[in-house]
Amino acid sequence: MSKIRKKQIERKRTISEVDVKFEKIIQFSGWMFLLVLGAFMGIWVLVDDILNMVTLNLNEMSFSFIIFIGTNSAVSFGLATQIRKNPEKKRSYFLDWLLGEFLICMFAIFAVAAYQW
Repeated sequence: MSKIRKKQIERKRTISEVDVKFEKIIQFSGWMFLLVLGAFMGIWVLVDDILNMVTLNLNEMSFSFIIFIGTNSAVSFGLATQIRKNPEKKRSYFLDWLLGEFLICMFAIFAVAAYQW
């Protein structure tokens, strides 16, 4: 027998059902943002480029919509990943996410308002 004693592996705490639901809800919101972005871009390409029914112009509102939805999708997936890696910090991550979403929305609104002005 070996004289070296094996260290016991530290087990992470068990993930509660609420944590799993919370992560799934955030991932679901990321998928919904991504689905809306894909549908918007798909309809745009179908109507404008393929069918040539209507000529659509990329104005400031549609551009800000595309940027806003794409950014929200990426941020939601990032938050879900961080919560999965560190479930004990989910409250601070969630509050940072809310603050970040608020700032992104405010910057987008002010940028569109300044561009139109």
